[in-house]
Parts: sequence; structure tokens; C-alpha cells
Amino acid sequence: MDANIKREIIMEHYTHPKNRLRKESPDYLKVNTRNASCIDNLDIYLKIKNDILEDIVFDGEACAISISSTSIMITNLIGKTVSEALNYINNFTAMVNEEKYDANILNDAIVYEDIYKQNNRKNCALLPYKGIKEALEDYLKTK
Repeated sequence: MDANIKREIIMEHYTHPKNRLRKESPDYLKVNTRNASCIDNLDIYLKIKNDILEDIVFDGEACAISISSTSIMITNLIGKTVSEALNYINNFTAMVNEEKYDANILNDAIVYEDIYKQNNRKNCALLPYKGIKEALEDYLKTK
């Protein structure tokens, strides 16, 4: 994918993030994910029904990479089963860490395929994925 197109996708999801909304509700699991070395601090709210991620929203402050990564991630995860979501998360994490991954399932998240070149930005891109993965693993423990 062309670098300019990648930049456009990232900026679109940063300036107009999808599913940005505070959702304090007992129907939603809440996970906070933050980066201790910068401003990134996001609350992610998940609604899971019958092992399907029915809804995901987020709120908080973060850099362009974290906000856009969160927006893209949520867009790709809504409607997936918990198992499919974990597979997606593991593939994204592998891509960012320069490991073998399946690019076909990442959709727009592929814009971060070169983020490893900026090591300090890897944490920004991975931040929401770490939070969602933790929440999904906690969910599976309660089943």
C-alpha cells in the first residue's frame, strides 16, 4: 500500500475516529489501557453476547497513532466471535513485531505494517490491542 494512502487512512481515523463514545453500562466490560511514558490513556468498552463482540466503543486521550489504531481495530472487531477477535489481535501483534502474520484478515490495520521502523510508535499502535486482548482473556476465564 502506498505511503500516502496509509497516511490518509491513519489521519482519517484520528480526526474522525469510529465508535468514540463513553459507555458506562453494566452490559459493557470496561478496560483501561495506558502508556506510562506518554499521554495515551484509553477506556475501551466491550459488549459481548453469545461470544460475539456486539459493540465496542472507546474514550480517552491519546496520540494520533493510538487513536487511529483503536478506531481501525474496533471497526474490524465488531461482529467477530471472541476467537476470531483474538486471532485478529494476534495477527496484528505479529505484524507489528515483524513476525509471520496473515495480512488478509487485517483490512485497514495493514497501514501499520511498517510501524516497527519507529520502535517508540509500536507501543502506540499496540496499546488498544493489549487492552482488548486482556478483556477478552478475562471474559474467557469467566465462562
